Amino acid sequence: MDTKHVDWRSMRDESAPTAEPEARQSGDERDEDGAEPSEASVAERTDLVYDEQHGEWVDPETGEILREDEIDRGPEWRAFDAAERDSKSRVGSPTTNMMHDKGLSTNIGWQNKDAYGNSLSTGQRQKMQRLRTWNERFRTRDSKERNLKQALGEVERMGSALGLPDTVRETASVIYRRALNEDLLPGRSIEGVATAAIYAAARQAGVPRSLDEVRRVSRVDKMELTRTYRYVSRELGLDMKPADPAQYLPRFVSELDVTDDVERRARSLLDNAKRQGIHSGKSPVGLAAAAIYAGALLADEELTQSEVSDVTDISEVTIRNRYRELLEATQKSGERAVGSTA
Repeated sequence: MDTKHVDWRSMRDESAPTAEPEARQSGDERDEDGAEPSEASVAERTDLVYDEQHGEWVDPETGEILREDEIDRGPEWRAFDAAERDSKSRVGSPTTNMMHDKGLSTNIGWQNKDAYGNSLSTGQRQKMQRLRTWNERFRTRDSKERNLKQALGEVERMGSALGLPDTVRETASVIYRRALNEDLLPGRSIEGVATAAIYAAARQAGVPRSLDEVRRVSRVDKMELTRTYRYVSRELGLDMKPADPAQYLPRFVSELDVTDDVERRARSLLDNAKRQGIHSGKSPVGLAAAAIYAGALLADEELTQSEVSDVTDISEVTIRNRYRELLEATQKSGERAVGSTA
């Protein structure tokens, strides 16, 4: 039970009427006779224990509840860390790196209605439109803020199209802010750096997207994307490890609607390939696609190379070559195991 020792008198409602001396005297007399203690007599005690969970005042010696139904002056929500407390607090929306001003400025709504839901008159609508125009101008007063607003809009658009969570979009926004602050944008397009940031953030978060997937939702070509990504990653010192083919499996398996047995066999094939080092220098997306197709063969499920190719955007030729390599590596591993036991 969540309890603590506090002074009753410090917790009393100041607006509550105080007991008259006569009532207090009669209350003391009733206490001596064994009746319930009065409000005034309880108020004089300083040794009571306050149960915050139930809003009750308890006698620590007898366990008797002397006062209950206290008003809970705290919030109705619970928070377990500082970030959750900030997100639930009602003193304003939490700051976010996904907005160029971090969400600190005021935004005038587009609805032409007053606080009661009534439509504004023509003159008031014109006035509100002028206020919106000037408000937008003050929110992006210099070129850096305008640049950041356009780029973060691109990050939000691409993150939504790729189905990336908010944490990845937030990380991409931080990467773009760093690139802007370190003056990495001259000679490069805003869209190119924003696309490189979203690609890097997805890889860092363990939910990678292939270059072809990112290129399809971007406004830059693949060559510019790869060139900008390498430059930003090198200049900002991003610790980018090679993508693990197994990270692509859950998404591809879900889109292909195959059983868990196929995914389990595909993971086993990729783990074996990693141990033998045959994954080095090969596309992780291609290995993931081949592992799913090979896993379906081992699980006796009907899955064609064409279906896998459509979902993973990997050619059928690559899938055929890679799945044969995975099966051969598994066969060699089984032969070594048999030889060692012999």
